[in-house]
Amino acid sequence: MFWRKALVWKCLEWRAFGRGFKQGRCVSSGSRLDLRGIYPPIVTPFNQKGQVDYQQLESNVRELSKIPFRGLVVQGSNGEFVFLTSEERVEVVRRVRQVLPEEKLLVAGSGCESTEATIAMTRNMAEAGASAVMVVTPCYYRGRMNSAAFIQHYTQVADASPVPVVLYSVPGNTALELPVDAILTLSQHPNIIGLKDSGNNVTRIALIVHKTRNQDFQVLAGSAGYLLAAYSVGAVGGVCALANVLGEPLCNLEKLCLRGEWEEARELQYRLIEPNTAVTQKFGIAALKEAMEWFGYFGGLCRAPLLPLTEVERKDLRNDFASNGWL
Repeated sequence: MFWRKALVWKCLEWRAFGRGFKQGRCVSSGSRLDLRGIYPPIVTPFNQKGQVDYQQLESNVRELSKIPFRGLVVQGSNGEFVFLTSEERVEVVRRVRQVLPEEKLLVAGSGCESTEATIAMTRNMAEAGASAVMVVTPCYYRGRMNSAAFIQHYTQVADASPVPVVLYSVPGNTALELPVDAILTLSQHPNIIGLKDSGNNVTRIALIVHKTRNQDFQVLAGSAGYLLAAYSVGAVGGVCALANVLGEPLCNLEKLCLRGEWEEARELQYRLIEPNTAVTQKFGIAALKEAMEWFGYFGGLCRAPLLPLTEVERKDLRNDFASNGWL
């Protein structure tokens, strides 16, 4: 199926939905979007009133743009997208694109619970300047979210999307995993270019890489905790929450892996495990935003109902960074 992705030109019709798009817009699947590299899934800053602070958002993007990331993921799980209105989600992407250097990719989360809503959000994200969209698995009716449902959902979204689609499996938040058989089927779609896998299962990542090696398909690790392991089995990059605070070290880890300098890479990976666990599984987004403040970014508060860290949690978080030499 490699030839299919390499040669097919997929024409996407627009009607009233696509403000700013021309009817019959064509996207060339021949010029594949190269996802290789490290991406921070950026946070959404809020002010004291709980409103999106676009000024601080733009400031963070300017600072992150100084690091050799491939691009940014906007409206991923760390962006608290489930707490934003549809208008806020699109506006955040629009503001980021305005200040992000042109050469850096902007991958926008466009997943919603229904296929119809996801298509609409995907079109809006493309119009706002997204280079690609990342679509999380619908999960509310998880008992009926089987391979057939996912294949239908993602196929319809990819058929309608004017930009490439990246699948997003994050069982820690959705309590379900995008099945491997569905991924293998979807990998053949000319407008589905890759997967972000946040399931903490390197064996699964290796299997997906192995089974899609004859496809034009790219796998991204969903966490800094197993980035080295993911590179070792063929992942092309990572979307890592920790990159919001330790971006340079993660880019250095990528370089070491690509050069085959595994011993040095392993030592660096060891030092990243505890800080990564702290800002993801242990304390979550509140910890990530707290740590951002220590490294010169604006983190601020989370949107309710998420609570800030307690003083005990804050000390524990600081120890996870300091004991590994980052503070």
